[in-house]
Amino acid sequence: MFYQIILACDDKGKFLEYIPKKIGHTGEGRRHLAVTVLLYNNKGEVLLQKRKHQVFDNIWDFTASTHPLHTENGDESLEEATLRALQDEYGVENVQVKEVGSFNYFAKVGSLCENEHDYLLIGEYNGEIKLNPKVAYECKWVDKGELFKDMEKNPKNYSPWSQEGLKILKESGFFYG
Repeated sequence: MFYQIILACDDKGKFLEYIPKKIGHTGEGRRHLAVTVLLYNNKGEVLLQKRKHQVFDNIWDFTASTHPLHTENGDESLEEATLRALQDEYGVENVQVKEVGSFNYFAKVGSLCENEHDYLLIGEYNGEIKLNPKVAYECKWVDKGELFKDMEKNPKNYSPWSQEGLKILKESGFFYG
């Protein structure tokens, strides 16, 4: 996946230049755009996955995470990147998503890092999911109130970007709606 071209940005998410994914994720990395999505259902549950990840492996994450890519057809929008990730990771299609905020974060493990301006999107989905075993060990629907409590009690069980996303969700009232 290091062959992909991603979008370097400033701390406010403004595009600066195209960089190879490897440049964004090695050493101190380069700040680049990312997308995290959290699906919820009509039962008050959210979909989590235990990710297969080069840096943060085998920990819980929100539904899906990716980068908007630069392709021969142009740059993906946040929504296009989100829908691609949902399709690739779960076979999920036709979900309406909305952006609820963004945040910057940096986390490093060994020679690899995450240095991202990450947009958080949410969407309701009540259909079937089929987890792609290449991207995650498992997935599960969890009561959103229980997720909120567990993330606060056991933060090391969750990806650093989901911890930042949790702050946005709390501010938006997502856990109380």
